[in-house]
Amino acid sequence: MDSNSTNDDAGTAPGRLLLLTTTHRVAPGLLSWPAWEALHGADQVVCPDMNHPLLPYLREAGVTVERLSPSGRELVELTAGGRTVVYIAGGEGDPAVTDELARLGGSGRVAMPDLELLPGSYDLPGARLLDLVQVMDRIRRECPWSSEQTSAELAKYGVEEVYELVEAIEEGDQEALREELGDVLLQVVFHARIAQDDDEEPFSIDDVAGTIVDKLIHRHPHVFGDAVAETPEDVQAHWQRTKAIEKQRTSVTEGIPLGQPALALAAKLSGRARAAGLDVPVTSGADYGERLLDLAVAAQAAGIDPESALRTAARRYRDAIRSAEGGA
Repeated sequence: MDSNSTNDDAGTAPGRLLLLTTTHRVAPGLLSWPAWEALHGADQVVCPDMNHPLLPYLREAGVTVERLSPSGRELVELTAGGRTVVYIAGGEGDPAVTDELARLGGSGRVAMPDLELLPGSYDLPGARLLDLVQVMDRIRRECPWSSEQTSAELAKYGVEEVYELVEAIEEGDQEALREELGDVLLQVVFHARIAQDDDEEPFSIDDVAGTIVDKLIHRHPHVFGDAVAETPEDVQAHWQRTKAIEKQRTSVTEGIPLGQPALALAAKLSGRARAAGLDVPVTSGADYGERLLDLAVAAQAAGIDPESALRTAARRYRDAIRSAEGGA
């Protein structure tokens, strides 16, 4: 091979093609260091969308971006001569382009550049929660039913969803658990979005999250501070002391919702009394209420949730009824 043909081969040899992807769930100017290095060191940076949210930050950083909507083959041709080309992919990663590149590479008939998928930003844990907030915001603005709802009107749905969540937990159904957790989460986001429209005391989902974050940190000094808690009982005792200080309660019964199921209410009252070191015996009587209360208190003292215990027994009773129906 003569020198001229060698030079021609060198002039047409493909270089590198970097497919830069970003996530809309992270601020567009927050790119990884390898992404910035690639952008500054590239021979050419192309993007099919001049409205891409990343572009203003690239211009500010001195990166020149050309508006091109190349096919996969055209991208390969841009790398001729050993050039490095960065292609800023669209929000969905431009599957048509990547599919064509895969076909070209698999054909064996095209000299392919070194291909690299370069994530410029990554979804952080919890990133899909941002999608949920955006979807809920649009539904609240555009859906005739959702836009008229109040927290008072939605309250019954919250109760229903929590019961369905408990059922999924008790059934040990992971798929149902994931779905029901989503339904409960929707209630939280929906109520927060409604509160955002309140004229007198508005708050947002960020305020909700900030409140619970502050509360968790404050109530876990053994995790975020210098306190020591070696057993679950130590943690529980500190939790109760902290809550008492925060709420400035005059009675251990304050804050217990009386509208909850009766067995759960009995167990909660009994647990508060025991945690406070109060010995309050149940009045022995012949009526069913006192007898049920006595059983609930005894179960709670033994570390058994009476509500769950009764629900489990009720399920067995349901199965027995079905069995009887089948044998009838």
